[in-house]
Amino acid sequence: MPVPAPYAESRPLPPYRALFAVDAKDFTGLPAVQHGPVSRLIPELVDQALERAGLHELRDAKRFPANTGDGVVFGFEPALLPFVLWPFLGVLDDILGAYNRQCVGPRIRLRASVHVGPLPDIDEPGDGNGTARNDTHRLLDSRPVKAILAAGSEQVTHLAAVISQRVYEDVVLGAYTGLHPDRCVEVPATVEGKNFSQRAWLYVPSPSGNLVQAGVRPREEPVARTDTPSADQETVPAARSGTQYSGNTQHLGEGAAVMGNVGGDITYTGRSTSYRGTNQHWGSGDNVTGDKQVGGTGNHR
Repeated sequence: MPVPAPYAESRPLPPYRALFAVDAKDFTGLPAVQHGPVSRLIPELVDQALERAGLHELRDAKRFPANTGDGVVFGFEPALLPFVLWPFLGVLDDILGAYNRQCVGPRIRLRASVHVGPLPDIDEPGDGNGTARNDTHRLLDSRPVKAILAAGSEQVTHLAAVISQRVYEDVVLGAYTGLHPDRCVEVPATVEGKNFSQRAWLYVPSPSGNLVQAGVRPREEPVARTDTPSADQETVPAARSGTQYSGNTQHLGEGAAVMGNVGGDITYTGRSTSYRGTNQHWGSGDNVTGDKQVGGTGNHR
């Protein structure tokens, strides 16, 4: 079948498909004998979470699913996006936590990405391949989501999710999901060595204490959106050296590398960006290291 030339003629737009992908932190560092069992375990845990979240139809009707070795990716109907963001991501985090507390093998800590876009889906080879699929994997490999999972305590933070701007605008800001915008942190999603840069949003269902101090909200915390921070919101962060504020906006850095004890507090030095969002801004930077300071250099807004 000949490959169609771009812009030579108009053709029907493929259907929009939502995409969900996960991969495991430090999978390549596992001994070879553990690769196969972990590769089989991850889709089982994802299916358990879909079942427990009441998404039986999605569990049984994934589009173009694939096991990537260190994770899974599949498409689904965009109408289910609100339920994937909430409660599924939280349920998956709970299942990972329960598994990690009783496992005798390697801990399973996952990065997840959620995106949507036009993709071919006609029950033929090549289904699911396109820019939206590529971007889903780029988001999954982006520096902010890797840094936040590495910085979080392995005892508490089992999942970090990155949500594309398109999903955030349509589903989160549209209030179709139970995931409140104040639980999301805006980040510039970039990938080392790749020509990729997009605005995206981090959601961490169970942030460890150091991440909470850095402004990541736990999902069980009730949130009331206000224009002016409460006295508690102002006094607690003010004790942290190097933090920059404008109203209730916090600037944080996106780490390319994490050094020291991942269960400890965060020190970040980075360059701020011009991105604006509801809560926190994460700038592009280089490192996350030991003691609790969160700050940056550059023009903070």
